[in-house]
Amino acid sequence: MERTLVIIKPEAVKKKLVGKIISIYEDNQLDIIHAHRCLASKEVLYKHYEAHQGRDFFDGLVDFMSSSHCIVLVLEGENVVSIVREINGSTNPAKSKPGTIRYMFGETVQRNAVHGSESIEAAINEIEIWKDLIRFEAE
Repeated sequence: MERTLVIIKPEAVKKKLVGKIISIYEDNQLDIIHAHRCLASKEVLYKHYEAHQGRDFFDGLVDFMSSSHCIVLVLEGENVVSIVREINGSTNPAKSKPGTIRYMFGETVQRNAVHGSESIEAAINEIEIWKDLIRFEAE
């Protein structure tokens, strides 16, 4: 079974969309094996978004993601990474397919409601980055 990391971003938490978003994952037969509400530290976010360091949007992204609470999920299921990416939709909500989370709840590329790992390798790495903050112990 694969695992992936999902972050319900601060704007979606503030808008009280957490239950709606989680139900979409559950409706697609994905198992939530861990859920944690937290205020992300800049240290964790620097590691999480390391690939984007040096880009013009990096500081704003870290500031936004650390501005308020988010919900971090570890989901499990067969082909969970690709299923979550399909459910989430395009990073740009304006280019997302109808019915996807970002189409329904995203505002901008940065404020697009959710993050999902882009690959199995990224999921393993991201879960490792977040595990201490979210108190997750991999089995």
